[in-house]
Amino acid sequence: MDCTWQEKSTLNANCWTFCLKMSWDCGLKYVFSVPPAPHQGNKCNLHDKEDLSRLEMVQRLAKDGCRFLQNHSKSPEKASEPQSDEAVRFCLRESGRDVLILQRVSSEQPALTDSSADSAVSDRYVVVSGTPEKILEHLLSDMALDDDYKLLDDFLLTYPVFMSTSDLCQALGMEEPKEALERKQKVLHLVSHWMSRCKDFLREDQHVKLFMKTLYRYVLNDLYEHPTLEKEVGELQKLYQLHRRQMSALPFFQSKALFHQLSWKENVPRSRGSQRETKEVLCHVYVTMDSYLSMRVHSEVVVQELLQAVAERMGVSQGELLLVAITCTGGRLLLQPQERVFSASFRSVERLHVCRKDLSEVQNPFVDNSEIQQRTARVLSLNTWDVAVALTDLDWTIFDSMHEQEVIYFTFNRHVCSTYTMALELLLQRCNEVQLWVMTEVLLCPTLCKRVQLIKKFIKIASHCKAQRNLNCFFAIFMGLNAAAVSRLSHTWEKVPGKFKKLFSELEAITDPSLNHKAYRDSLKKMKVPKIPFLPLLLKDITFIHEGNRTFHNNMVNFEKLHMIADMVRLLRQCQKDRNGITQKSSSEVRAYIDCLHVIDNQQTLFELSHRLEPRA
Repeated sequence: MDCTWQEKSTLNANCWTFCLKMSWDCGLKYVFSVPPAPHQGNKCNLHDKEDLSRLEMVQRLAKDGCRFLQNHSKSPEKASEPQSDEAVRFCLRESGRDVLILQRVSSEQPALTDSSADSAVSDRYVVVSGTPEKILEHLLSDMALDDDYKLLDDFLLTYPVFMSTSDLCQALGMEEPKEALERKQKVLHLVSHWMSRCKDFLREDQHVKLFMKTLYRYVLNDLYEHPTLEKEVGELQKLYQLHRRQMSALPFFQSKALFHQLSWKENVPRSRGSQRETKEVLCHVYVTMDSYLSMRVHSEVVVQELLQAVAERMGVSQGELLLVAITCTGGRLLLQPQERVFSASFRSVERLHVCRKDLSEVQNPFVDNSEIQQRTARVLSLNTWDVAVALTDLDWTIFDSMHEQEVIYFTFNRHVCSTYTMALELLLQRCNEVQLWVMTEVLLCPTLCKRVQLIKKFIKIASHCKAQRNLNCFFAIFMGLNAAAVSRLSHTWEKVPGKFKKLFSELEAITDPSLNHKAYRDSLKKMKVPKIPFLPLLLKDITFIHEGNRTFHNNMVNFEKLHMIADMVRLLRQCQKDRNGITQKSSSEVRAYIDCLHVIDNQQTLFELSHRLEPRA
């Protein structure tokens, strides 16, 4: 980051007090003690009316490598006007290079005494950029033990961008040499916030396990000399014991190779609200080369049980079916009836495939058989509100288990740290599945009047999803209806009643991308929590921030960029509030249907179906 920062206002007495305080505080006392390299030209530009005492103070600070720059390009008339303190920035230097740049922000706080004014101005300093070590030092120095400091939250959300978890544990480690009591308390305060926000997310990290054990031992050793640490010891003990239980409860299955067909594993995700072990998983079972069943089954399911569920869904005899595992190299592995489907031995499996005993496909999607007629009738018989409730309930289960930092790893370290983005990727995949489900059901319906009924039904389901504040599923349904293979069915859309066309247009306006999706953003803002946002758009916003701003400038972390990303990420936390307020339940029949969606995931096949229904003119 360029270091020619400019201050837009006259420096007041508060900034001098802060600088002297920082030079004494434990966290930053070494920052100012290193003399600048020769001929660096450290400078402090002041207005002509600044008094001598301030000048002497600035000269003293300049000797320690701190410089204050001020803009003189403005006209005299504008320079004399009162301006905001927001532009005051401080540049700290070590060994001739910048290591930390801060910006002062002022906020009004209630008066502490009756004799004082109604409010007092409290100055705090946000990080603009800096090295990871100096950012952490400033955070510990400026952090109060009785507040939830925004910089602390920004740091804990975004630290994976510029340092690993093991590096953070090492930087926070309390060494044996005696340190100031206040610093120790602040480190424990930071760790408490970190663990409370990330304990589920980091339960597999061995560095965190070792760090918590070491930290707990050091704090116990310091308790005799510092009895005031007793409260922190109690809180740390709770965190450490909880972390130990989480580590000991790790499931034996750690392989990520089955992610494409095993979408939702027992170890990921875990509900953030209830902390219950997840006993159900979602898996993809292909019934043709281009279509699959997205099935919700228990994690201990064996081949025979899975085949029975597939046979019931497809309306065929279980004795006719076999379950075959397709390996990454294209080979086929026949699974035995009593084998567990999700076994650690199947590490090279690409996907699961169900076929008849003669190894032929179970169903040909181009055949207008009785099964397709029954399939359409079943969808039309379902209550639209119950369908929306079942879709939302499943989405909420996944969304509530998703950690805020998943979007950070997805944006910055998507390929390196895919282990940390399982719930996020599953919810994105679920959005794609619902879109394909809508397209599949419409395009597999052979008669015109029933296709019109299906479109009416999906419009109502989308409306109910919006009413239940599930915008992720709402968008998925509309993307399915607006997909080219469906929207080209002009004869079908002409038969849709005007009332439903009007409702469709009103709801479609929310998905309008103009003005940076203003309609959607306004609608989301008005909704009360809990609510499920449209995650692809949130990821797009964060990606735009990422691609439009450099992460590092002159070997310093551009923390202004990370402040913006943290503000976006906190939207997830806001949307996940008050999860227990959702108590709606759908019928068992609807849940059984939604738990086993049959979709075609081949776009060419979908277009062929569309042209069979309504050929080109």
